[in-house]
Amino acid sequence: MPAKNAKYTYGNGSRKAATATARLYKGKGEITINGKPALEFLSGNKTLMAEITDPLALTQKQKEYDITVLVKGGGVAGQVDAIKLAISRALVLEFPEFRPVLKKAGLMKRDPREKERKHYGLRSARKREQFSKR
Repeated sequence: MPAKNAKYTYGNGSRKAATATARLYKGKGEITINGKPALEFLSGNKTLMAEITDPLALTQKQKEYDITVLVKGGGVAGQVDAIKLAISRALVLEFPEFRPVLKKAGLMKRDPREKERKHYGLRSARKREQFSKR
């Protein structure tokens, strides 16, 4: 459950195998992920950077908060979605009036899709041997 502290507000988010914890501090709008600047962490990918800042852009808070994120597990896509959810949850804890706006944009819901397990007798989760009638 996200908590509110006197110095910062934090939220947790997860997606696939990735989990993220985001802390919001009053500041100038700098985002740090695992001790690196966000753009460096994402290898300069501006699309992923824009996706991470979606909750802030929607609520007009890009330049008001510094964010530090700790993210573990999964791949880049899962980590980005986990960070986005963590930031959204922290924002709602700080400003409850933003909840309907973020919810309508689909930023308050965890994406429940996970990798399906491999099944007995198949090559992977759903891949089968080619059917031969004769």
